[in-house]
Amino acid sequence: MNRLGRAFWFLWSSTALSNLADGVLRVGAPLLAVSMTRSPTLVSLAGAAATAPWLLLALHAGAVADRADRRRIMTLANAARTAVLAVGALLAAAGLLNLWTLLAVIFAAGVSEVFADTSAQAVLPMTVAKDDLTRANARIVGVQTVGNDFVGAPVAGLLAGLLPAALFGAPALLYAAAALLLTGMAGSFRAAPAAPPASGPRRPLRADIAEALRYLWAHRLLRRLAISAGMLNLANAGYFAVFVLWAVGDGSRIGLDPTGYGLMMTAFAAGAVLGSPLTGPVTRLIGEAGTLVGAWLISSLLLLVPMLVPSPWALYPVAVAWGVTGAAANVLVVSVRQRLIPGELLGRVNSAYRLVGMGGMPVGAALGGLAGDLFGLAAVLAGAAGLCLVAVGLVWRALPGRISAALTSEPTLPDISRSR
Repeated sequence: MNRLGRAFWFLWSSTALSNLADGVLRVGAPLLAVSMTRSPTLVSLAGAAATAPWLLLALHAGAVADRADRRRIMTLANAARTAVLAVGALLAAAGLLNLWTLLAVIFAAGVSEVFADTSAQAVLPMTVAKDDLTRANARIVGVQTVGNDFVGAPVAGLLAGLLPAALFGAPALLYAAAALLLTGMAGSFRAAPAAPPASGPRRPLRADIAEALRYLWAHRLLRRLAISAGMLNLANAGYFAVFVLWAVGDGSRIGLDPTGYGLMMTAFAAGAVLGSPLTGPVTRLIGEAGTLVGAWLISSLLLLVPMLVPSPWALYPVAVAWGVTGAAANVLVVSVRQRLIPGELLGRVNSAYRLVGMGGMPVGAALGGLAGDLFGLAAVLAGAAGLCLVAVGLVWRALPGRISAALTSEPTLPDISRSR
């Protein structure tokens, strides 16, 4: 087994800090929104603002990642997030932060996140050997979870009650430190072109984007995974956009305070930290397809528990199980993509995949809030769980055997030579 080298550990360290910042911001933003309004529609806009940049810019971020130095893109994106959140912290400290300025700050930070995360997934295979990708991704997912949920979530719950301006100020400092750590990755991290560039003007960005879309659509396995992930993410975005209203506050069904909500996310993180290293042994036992479909199915069924048993004592173990299944599925799907997609296309095809997989999240968040106003929170939770089960059912018979076959043989690559 190959050692994970110096460049990987600088990437890992930067990822740890940036995801700690993500965790504070991801939990802190809806808590700030709840302090400004109890409208499900308006609260859900916080989730929509955070994920809308994926719908708008994922393809462009992928094309840029395949043209420029991926480490430099991540560094600049972290610097941009630092500046945006510093402005948000100053507004909050001055008492000028309202719901609309909150949404603007979240959206602007989300734009930088699209470029940072797209380049991060594309740069990882440039730091480790192909045989080490699952191990490296397990470490990345583990530290992402610790930062996002284990530490970031309870810190956000604490800061929301003590010093709201720090919900922006603390992430700003962490993103700045993450940018500095990336400078330790010596060398160039620009993707090597598949063929020497032809003379004449460089082809437009839209041609690179079209090439990635054709590749994704022609690759049967990646296409099926993207569509199923898109349905699951749309449903989960709707679910968790209003879940804070179901869980937090005196009028909620579960009755958590902000600190308790942060502890729920810590329970989720504990499960994810456990699930990441278990992915390899479980896939060796039951196969990639069995692991993926099983994780999705269990996670979907567990969405019903907080509705049927609205108690903190039921919620915390469910959050642990969400973490285990979510981390296992994430490690597996990311590793599969990195192993199947050629390096010169990795940024673009990854972004095309994530557009399909994550592009529905702002739509799901907005629809969840609207449905919550119209039909009640319970209807949103039940409907989201039902849609997840439909998505799992659609891939239940489609995937077994195909993942293993794709990874253990030399695939015939789709024809992407045409340009438009």
